Amino acid sequence: MQSVEEAARAVSQRIERLAVERIPLREARGRVLAADLIAARQIPGFDNSAMDGYAARSKDLPGTLPVVAKIGAGQVLRDPVPEKVAIRIMTGAPLPAGVDTVVIQEDAKVEGHNVKLPASPVGENIRRAGEDISAGELAVTAGTRLGPGELGLLAALGLMDVNVVRAPRVAIVATGDELVDISMEPGPGQLVDSSAHTLAAMIHDAGGIASNVGIVKDDPITMAALIASAMDNDVVITTGGVSVGDRDHVRAALKSAGVELELWKVAMKPGKPFSFGMNGKVPVFGLPGNPISSFVAFELFVRPALLAMQGAKVTQRPRVPVLLLRGYRKQPGRTHYVRARVQRNGEHLVAHAHPKQGSAMLTSLIGCNALVELAADAKEVQPNTMVPAILLEAV
Repeated sequence: MQSVEEAARAVSQRIERLAVERIPLREARGRVLAADLIAARQIPGFDNSAMDGYAARSKDLPGTLPVVAKIGAGQVLRDPVPEKVAIRIMTGAPLPAGVDTVVIQEDAKVEGHNVKLPASPVGENIRRAGEDISAGELAVTAGTRLGPGELGLLAALGLMDVNVVRAPRVAIVATGDELVDISMEPGPGQLVDSSAHTLAAMIHDAGGIASNVGIVKDDPITMAALIASAMDNDVVITTGGVSVGDRDHVRAALKSAGVELELWKVAMKPGKPFSFGMNGKVPVFGLPGNPISSFVAFELFVRPALLAMQGAKVTQRPRVPVLLLRGYRKQPGRTHYVRARVQRNGEHLVAHAHPKQGSAMLTSLIGCNALVELAADAKEVQPNTMVPAILLEAV
């Protein structure tokens, strides 16, 4: 049985980046940039006013000056500006040639056709051409997941299309006689396949495209056929049937479907019955049947793999020290991942472990923003002990 670190390393060594595609910028949110983008133009493209106010020559201030023109955003004053005059100017309007400062309107006193202005240094309240980004400057680096800021910058640079790494197509195959689709009322001994919906959301958040292949009963022949049919995807995930029970047929089914297993069981809780293998170039992840176990295994192994397939620079969640408020008791031998709510309290991040830590407790994910990591050899963590945690959200 491998450690979490060994398992993560084994998975990462087998992941390859997918191909590049060009897509419209409006569709690029969350996608990973395939190559460095260099600015082809400067931003802003011209000197302009940062505030509503009055443009003048610094050497003419303080003073009372006649207001000889007015410029709004999108307008250009092409006439030469005489000395000892002021120009009424709006935010974003191009700065006329000759003036070198802008006094905000709150500091100006209008006196008929004149305005009384205080002293103002050269460059005050002026946005200089290229001060945001210059032509030829690196705008966004390869491997960046494109968010609102990056998309806004690329739009300002005039990029209508962008090269990104293709989003991985991920098939989910659920196994188990006890599972039924969400559209059905579960009968005695049956459970709704909730993991398919949890995993689909997690795949989407990691930049992938989820496809729910369906539920297959605990029959190795049928199971192998359905798994094999999913191999035209970039990644295949199975849930359930990877433990050691009499009806846990996934291992045999994976082998029949052409998957060469490289991992079987990891020293972690929850998520011990985790498997990983390859069918040619297709990574296949066997996640446990319990929903929390599959959630944790996905976070540790599948999410980083999906991001790596997209060429992302950052594939791991942030790990931070947290204060485990009430402590925790565990059996040694496996690394434990405790669902918790982390909150900032002064200088520290404080972790409140959820009272329900069972691997089938779906409610323990509600409000959970961290997985507190307790070392494999630990037996008892005392209250108010600093321990590492994986942040699932910004705190």
